[in-house]
Amino acid sequence: MASSAGLRELQRDLENKANDLSKLQKDISKNHQIRKKYTIQLGENELVLKELDLLNEDANVYKLIGPVLVKQDMAEARANVKKRIEYISAELKRLDSTLQDLEEKQNSKKETILKLQQKIQSLQAGKGKA
Repeated sequence: MASSAGLRELQRDLENKANDLSKLQKDISKNHQIRKKYTIQLGENELVLKELDLLNEDANVYKLIGPVLVKQDMAEARANVKKRIEYISAELKRLDSTLQDLEEKQNSKKETILKLQQKIQSLQAGKGKA
């Protein structure tokens, strides 16, 4: 009788760990989506910087602010784009470290779940023999 109570406890524990794993997988998926968005923005900003480098120093540069195009100094425009690239790169590094941490947690949970499943199977096999 005690083993069936222990078995139920193990199954509840397994269910909780499976839910935790599911949450981790959702977080990893969300991280990938955000990372993809930042990667696209980084590419766009690098392209803008290349375009700005092709222009002469006296060329007119405009910035879209709301519905209006406002004339902007070339040096200021370059500085703004470089700052944006730095920010996006820093965010990508942060997301990478977060992703690595989440994947380590996911692997740990998978191992824990596997051990629990084996423990439950061995208890059920022992119960079947008795």
